[in-house]
Amino acid sequence: MRFIHRRQAEKAFCYRYSKWVLWFSLTFYFLSYYLITHHKSPNSLSKTTVSLSKSILASRALFESPNKKIPSSVLAGQLNDTRAYVYDLPSRYNADWLSNERCSNHLFASEVAIHKALMNSDVRTMDPLEADFFFVPVYVSCNFSTVNGFPAIGHARGLISSAVELISSEYPFWNRSRGSDHEDVAIADGVPEILRKSIVLQTFGVKYQHPCQEVENVVIPPYVSPERVRSTLAKSPANGRRDIFAFFRGKMEVHPKNVSGRFYSKRVRTVIWEKYGGDRRFYLKRHRFPGYQSEIVRSVFCLCPLGWAPWSPRLVESVVLGCVPVIIADGIRLPFPSAVRWPEISLTVAEGDVGKLGSILEHVAATNLSAIQRNLMDPAVSRALLFNDHVQDGDATWQVLRAISGELHRSPRRSRVSSE
Repeated sequence: MRFIHRRQAEKAFCYRYSKWVLWFSLTFYFLSYYLITHHKSPNSLSKTTVSLSKSILASRALFESPNKKIPSSVLAGQLNDTRAYVYDLPSRYNADWLSNERCSNHLFASEVAIHKALMNSDVRTMDPLEADFFFVPVYVSCNFSTVNGFPAIGHARGLISSAVELISSEYPFWNRSRGSDHEDVAIADGVPEILRKSIVLQTFGVKYQHPCQEVENVVIPPYVSPERVRSTLAKSPANGRRDIFAFFRGKMEVHPKNVSGRFYSKRVRTVIWEKYGGDRRFYLKRHRFPGYQSEIVRSVFCLCPLGWAPWSPRLVESVVLGCVPVIIADGIRLPFPSAVRWPEISLTVAEGDVGKLGSILEHVAATNLSAIQRNLMDPAVSRALLFNDHVQDGDATWQVLRAISGELHRSPRRSRVSSE
């Protein structure tokens, strides 16, 4: 029976979390032939309660420069003259959803941020014949459940279906490839057949085989508001003092007889609470607090255990606020590895070693913590994980464009120019 429950939980995970991810992922795609074919005494603990004023200043500097567009000539050279066409859809598909402020600020708001950045970017072309890829601005994650507050995607099928019908009837690009370079309106467990020929953007990334990832994909970070990070850094102590050794705030199931106690986070969060809930080195909180970023900026280590999914916004928030992320999610695949040197700015602790977390973090604090913190001071690292209103050199949208530009030689426009 336990085996059956685990299989059911895995299926529920794929269905609940990848479904909307896939819908969002579908809005950004290539028009190309590739698409077609981790116990000290109080005195010893103070040694790891480090002053990181330089880190705070470096982080603040990241947000002091104006949010300006990259000059078109520079952007063109960096991204191989990538050109994008943004479909001009009726407001019911996108702008109308912005009446709910959460739409553009919640963890899945990358769909809104990328749309806005592309609209303000010189990558955008008004001529679809000159496009290397197309963006379909349909906000499918902005319908929030009144029960739990999470995005509810029951409306997504109809919304996407309607958008595809509109596109296919008014533009020739869907029909010329029989829809293989556009999103599919049908979805089942795992990846729809049509997506198996696509390059998909998704926040869910793992290194092992998983039905939600049986497609060429680019892993992107969940959305974290740059404005909120800027506000937190502005209010942080000027000396950058970090008086919290290890921090975590979030759901930690303490009732092992409940389904979530057996399956949620693979019991990793439950073990953390049971093992370290009474440990003064650990600042563990189970309840929501709107100002939790003020706790992150005071922390040396920030625990980032898996939940239903292996990733969460706390991973990005830890990095941009200078707290060493402790990743506890076996097989997780992290975003933009060529721009963010994850092994140099974070710790990875195996799920099976979570009971040794205290000693692991103490060892790091006594050995190479300073080196990790220095690496976190690099503004380029934080920049790569944040989406801005305008595409900035090295920011998250820029990283997306760079990843996709690797296949530009396969686009119809490039092929046409080459043949001519």
